[in-house]
Amino acid sequence: MIAFLRRRPGLLPLLLLAPAIAWLVAFYVYPAIQMLQASLWSGTLETGFVFSWANAATYPEALGRYSDQFSRSILYAAVSTVVCLALAFPLAYTIAYRAGRWRTILLFIVIAPFFTSFLLRVLAWKTVLGDDGFLLGPLKSIGVLPEEFRILATPIAVIFGISYNFFPFMVLPIYVSLEKIDRRLVEAAKDLYAGPVRAFQRITLPLALPGVFAGSLLVFIPAMGDFVNAELLGSVQTRLIGNVIQSRFLVNNDYPTAAALSFMLMAGILAAVFIYARVLGTDELESGIG
Repeated sequence: MIAFLRRRPGLLPLLLLAPAIAWLVAFYVYPAIQMLQASLWSGTLETGFVFSWANAATYPEALGRYSDQFSRSILYAAVSTVVCLALAFPLAYTIAYRAGRWRTILLFIVIAPFFTSFLLRVLAWKTVLGDDGFLLGPLKSIGVLPEEFRILATPIAVIFGISYNFFPFMVLPIYVSLEKIDRRLVEAAKDLYAGPVRAFQRITLPLALPGVFAGSLLVFIPAMGDFVNAELLGSVQTRLIGNVIQSRFLVNNDYPTAAALSFMLMAGILAAVFIYARVLGTDELESGIG
């Protein structure tokens, strides 16, 4: 085998990629095809489902019926991504350039929530944000907040939960990009009479774009499909498309509608990623990663 690869070195990259490609085909491509097929079914779980291309009307019907949940998911995911970026960039910058011997500890604190179940973290925030919890309870008791004030079961609670749970996914890629920046570039900019703000705008921020890009995707994509935060921290008025898909699949057994919504969600995310990449500029990103 080694002798064969020496004669054909071009096959080595394909051989190394083969396990990953097989994994993607088995657990992504094939399920996506199955989901597309299910979205074109008609019938019920009791009578059985029948595939027909004529059932493509399920897509516009599902989109029209659940357009509010789609719009709400996009809005909440976008706001959560912006919140994570606004909080993560200063933290990642501090860890990369100012933390010193505290760097390892701060990085551990960032990833520490991952040692706890996702569900337990959401339930913990449900307790913290409760109407009589230790956060709002004391403020209400001393009259700072009115008795009817609440955070739980509001859009703020859902966005807060999403931002908290996916925050490390924004911090770590930005930190890696900042850590890779050659400090001599910033020093050269200062030698050329660029102030700290100017050096940050022209050197640090452009070179950190790969981390911003990766972090935004890692937050936005799972936030679009999230349903746990909306289910536990929100209300009927804050239901997201993930809640609808979960309900259609597991409660109502409406597989065609659930599959159609899932497929549209996937297509929408891919379109958003493509547009985002075009806006940022893939050439710049690739050069920054390299």
